[in-house]
Order: sequence, then C-alpha cells, then structure tokens
Amino acid sequence: MPAFWNEPDWDEHERVEVVHDRTSGLTAIIALHSTHLGPGAGGTRFWHYADPAGAMRDALRLSRGMSYKNAMAGLPMGGGKAVVLLDKDGKKTKAMLHAFGDAVEAMGGRYVTAEDVGATVADMVAIAERTSHVCGLPVGEGDAGGDPGPFTAMGIYHGIKAAVAHKLEKDSMEGVRVAIQGCGSVGGGVAKLLAKDGAVLTLSDINDDRARALAAELGAEAVAADQVMGVECDVFSPNALGAILDDAGIAGLDCAIVAGGANNQLARPEHGAQLHERGILYAPDYVINAGGIINVSLEYLCRQQGEPCDIDEVRKRIAQIPGRLKAIWNESDACGRPSNEVADAMAQTLIGRGA
Repeated sequence: MPAFWNEPDWDEHERVEVVHDRTSGLTAIIALHSTHLGPGAGGTRFWHYADPAGAMRDALRLSRGMSYKNAMAGLPMGGGKAVVLLDKDGKKTKAMLHAFGDAVEAMGGRYVTAEDVGATVADMVAIAERTSHVCGLPVGEGDAGGDPGPFTAMGIYHGIKAAVAHKLEKDSMEGVRVAIQGCGSVGGGVAKLLAKDGAVLTLSDINDDRARALAAELGAEAVAADQVMGVECDVFSPNALGAILDDAGIAGLDCAIVAGGANNQLARPEHGAQLHERGILYAPDYVINAGGIINVSLEYLCRQQGEPCDIDEVRKRIAQIPGRLKAIWNESDACGRPSNEVADAMAQTLIGRGA
C-alpha cells in the first residue's frame, strides 16, 4: 500500500503520481482529487521541501482544495495540483519544465496546470511547448488569461468588503484596520485596492524590504513577518503560505475577521471551530481566493473551444464571490456550525461526495 494512503489528507484521490526524470533532474508530484465536474485544474507549486513528505501533504491538500474551489466557483473543472521539488538554491531549468510538460501531457487531459507559488507566466510558456493542457499563458489585452495573481487579489478584495459588511456592519472600508501577511502579487494587489478605499493597512512579508517599500507607497505601516498575526486589527488577511491558523496562531489573533488568499490557512479542519468559538468570522480560503482560477480556467476552456473569452466575463464571475461567502456565513449563523464546515459540505455535495 502506498505510504501516502496513511496521510491524514488522503481523501480518496483519484490519482497520485510521483514523476522523476533523471536527465533533467525533475522530481514532481501530480495529484488528482476529483474529475467529477471536469478535468482536474490547479497550479504547479515550485518549492524546496526539507522533507519530501511535506511535498506529498501539499499535493494532497492543495488538490482537494482545488476540487472545492472550482466547484464553489461554478466552473466545469475538477481538482488537481502539482508540486515540483526544487533543491535548496531553487534551481529551475527549461529541461525540467519540458519534462514536467511531458508528465502533464501523459495524463491525457485529466490534469490542467497553471501558475502557483514559485511559478511564472514564462514557466507556463515553456511547459506549453510540451502540452496543451496548461493555462495562465500570455494573452492579448482585454482577454482572459495571463498572470492569475491580480484576479485572485480582486476576488479577495471583494470578499474582505463582504466580510466587513457581514461582521462589522460597515458598507465602507474607510478607517477599517487590515493587517496583510504577504506583499507579493496577491497580497500586494489586495493592499493597493484597499488603500484606495481608505483602509488603514499594516503590511508584512518574509522580504522585509518589499513590505517596507509597499508601505511607503501606500502610506501604511510595515511590521516584521513574525509580528503581523498579533497586530490589533479588524481584518487579518493571510496571503502567503498556508497552515498558519494552528493553536498558537489562532490564540495570538487580535481581529474580528480572517479573510485572505493563502491556500489551506487552517492547519487542521478543527481550527475552523476554534475561530468560530472565538467569534472570528472566517472566509473559507478556497471560496474567497477563486479569482485566479476563474480567470485561467475560462482562458483554457475558451481556447479548447476555439472561442474568444473577454475579461468582462472574468470580472462578472469574480463579482459573484461575495454572494457565495454570504450564503456560507448566513448558513453558519443559522445552524451554528463553523464556516469552513459549511463550505466543505456544500463543496462535497457539488463534487458528488456529499452525505
């Protein structure tokens, strides 16, 4: 029996492949959680893992999250994810990208890849030289596709406003205190959108210089990466890596709302109950951060059908994210269950795995 069957995040995944190409040095994991609604769609994470078991856990958790994300976003796509294990210096070569493209192609269209942490549009272009089952490629002005980061940020921005309206009963972000963890494409995009609305921002990033530079640009405050989760604020917005909401992380929060784009923010499902018990409103990550996959999935689907897909359709679908969040929170308020459990139940029904 494969070792990953004993992983707590194994969830009857349809397919898990470990890919090793000796010539290029590629080692990768491709996990398909569900193809009930369509091909498993989800980005590829390029990362150095001190323990390969961590890569397997990421692949399993992230692919399941993509099943839920795509289902809740109303996309005809299943859930899949890939991780490419890099060495300590993060070396990534075109030969590795080509070998990974070959591995995706060998899946026969059951897995569609895109950008994730550590991946760029240029990486997708290289992968696309070996397979057509890739999205997040360069597109013309006004077309869906390209870098998913700004679209993910757009959805999170809308979701934060919805959370503030639901929890704080405010219809404006003016003066609302938001602590943002991560100032990359997603977190930085969220910060810029909120700054325009007059939110009071506290920023942090593993790269202190990046956080300070963005804070200076937006008139915000910057704090060290290890301090941001304890900042007194109305909204804590995690937009870096996941599993930060564990016992210690939740105990240190001083906020009313958690709403951000990081995948798998809850270290374990039971941590959603801890947030709920503390009266902290939680925006399930795979619902609020769906903007990027909406963008690249529409790009892929339109290209497969030989049809154009303009950006207005992407924006229209991203604008539906707040409504989905409100439905989850209203059900949570009515039944007393944590919002993550409510969202999971909804998603499981959509992919044919409901009770």
